[in-house]
Amino acid sequence: MPKIKQLTDGVRSGNIRSLAKAITLIESRNTSHSKDAAELLDNLLPDTENAIRIGISGVPGVGKSTFIEALGMNLLRQGHKIAILAVDPSSQLSGGSILGDKTRMEELAREKNAFIRPSPAGKTLGGVARKTRETMLLCEAAGYDVIIIETVGVGQSEIAVASMVDFFLLLQLSNAGDELQGIKKGVMEIADAILINKAEGENRPRAELARQQYENALHLLKPKSHNWQVPALLCSALHNQGIDEIWQMIRDFVTTMKQHNEFENKRRLQATDWMWTLVMDDLKDMFLRDKNVAVMIDQVQTGVSQGTTTPSAAARRLLDAFRRH
Repeated sequence: MPKIKQLTDGVRSGNIRSLAKAITLIESRNTSHSKDAAELLDNLLPDTENAIRIGISGVPGVGKSTFIEALGMNLLRQGHKIAILAVDPSSQLSGGSILGDKTRMEELAREKNAFIRPSPAGKTLGGVARKTRETMLLCEAAGYDVIIIETVGVGQSEIAVASMVDFFLLLQLSNAGDELQGIKKGVMEIADAILINKAEGENRPRAELARQQYENALHLLKPKSHNWQVPALLCSALHNQGIDEIWQMIRDFVTTMKQHNEFENKRRLQATDWMWTLVMDDLKDMFLRDKNVAVMIDQVQTGVSQGTTTPSAAARRLLDAFRRH
């Protein structure tokens, strides 16, 4: 039996080792593996599209891991199978990454129906691993019906995650005021809900004030959909308070979007955007590996940094070199 056929059957049957091997294959930077990875994804494509895809972001310290573990345990008790793809911050100098999600979600990591896969973000835009989308499809083919993608919550990573999920949840802290003033408008605009975490004990009144302020701010923004008013909610992930209500809200969102044909339309647009992103990434790789370009890059870059040539002239020189074949 061909190796890819075995791997395909293993993923379809929900075998964890097969799923891990399949993800390793599609994450491989070895160009000789790309044909096998493409064949594997083609084989499994009919088994995908059957999960709710949730993106979760928030500033460091907001309690993303605690919230995801609380939500995940609640979903497992309801009979769901969940996969968590956590995109870790990578060092741009060393290329290393933290990959600590399994230690931050100890209870969830022990559950047989939960799959946690940390992915080093590397140098991809916004810190989102390029292969996260393919990994998501593999998890769907393996029978996971809720996929959670956790982002580092910095730079453009929120935009990148929002472009691959059905529902994007933004976690915030309760110290409103300055916090609200400094929030990035762009992130607010892509959120399908805002959640104030750590709304417990003495912090509860501050959390309620923050919720009201976020709610007021949301009314000033142009809505993503005329069929969905973005809510601002409270929860305490640490005490498992408000978690069921959040899941019900996500289900209501999916139902509403499907009723108005927005759900499938969004997925189709995401798939097209994904195709063009991959095309542009591959073109960039081809460009940088081109032997005519490679011998010129240092010289041209030095000229730009020292001001002896303009960026536009330098770009034209590199593109002209690429065209000479």
